[in-house]
Amino acid sequence: MLFLLSPAKSLDYETPPHITEHTQPLFRHQSAQLIDLLKTKSPQQISTLMKLSDALSGLNVARYQAWSPKFTAKNSRQAVLAFNGDVYGGLDAKALSEAQLGWAQDHVCILSGLYGVLRPLDWMQPYRLEMGTALTTEHGKNLYQFWGSQIADYLNERAAADTSPVIVNLASEEYFKAVDRKALKARVVTCVFEEFRGGKYKIISFMAKRARGLMVRYAIENKVGSVKKLEGFDLEGYAFDAAASETDRLVFRRKQP
Repeated sequence: MLFLLSPAKSLDYETPPHITEHTQPLFRHQSAQLIDLLKTKSPQQISTLMKLSDALSGLNVARYQAWSPKFTAKNSRQAVLAFNGDVYGGLDAKALSEAQLGWAQDHVCILSGLYGVLRPLDWMQPYRLEMGTALTTEHGKNLYQFWGSQIADYLNERAAADTSPVIVNLASEEYFKAVDRKALKARVVTCVFEEFRGGKYKIISFMAKRARGLMVRYAIENKVGSVKKLEGFDLEGYAFDAAASETDRLVFRRKQP
């Protein structure tokens, strides 16, 4: 079973990592191709392309210029410790043991516009490049065309060890679109998180993001290996709602945050 997550825009390269174990990102060659292209663009072009403020576009132009094909302890950090948004607040990787992070390494994949797929312990240099960016390359007019079936092919390779491969989609729509569903062989199960507001259940974006991270933490702590075991997720007041769920769409609800 593999769990898919989106990356985060917010990054933390200040807090010292509590582990030294790391791996090298798998799609370094493709990342370098994208960086070479991004290095040719001015701060104004990056601002327009990514709809960023002048300050953020300047920061990311500097990141592209500093990016190196050689990943080291000085320029990189384990991806799961570097990302710092709502999802990663729920996951709270800084509180996980080395053994727990080792389990995550074998069962969690983080989708990325620049890196394609990151394993939790893959070294990552700071960047910003959302999957939905309309960056024209020799492969097409956007990053979905750049990555093509590469991400799905990799997930197939990872899932092949399981007799009944399952991918638990906890990524956003923007990022999961990068997985070529026609090429993907595994069963896909999506988890949905809803809050009770105004007399009905609805998805609240930032709460749903945190819940995705919580689900991965639950899976790590309990070494979840089946869809049935996912139904036991109960962190921060969530509970599985069988009546609202479907075979491959599991709905978790709560009335009080």
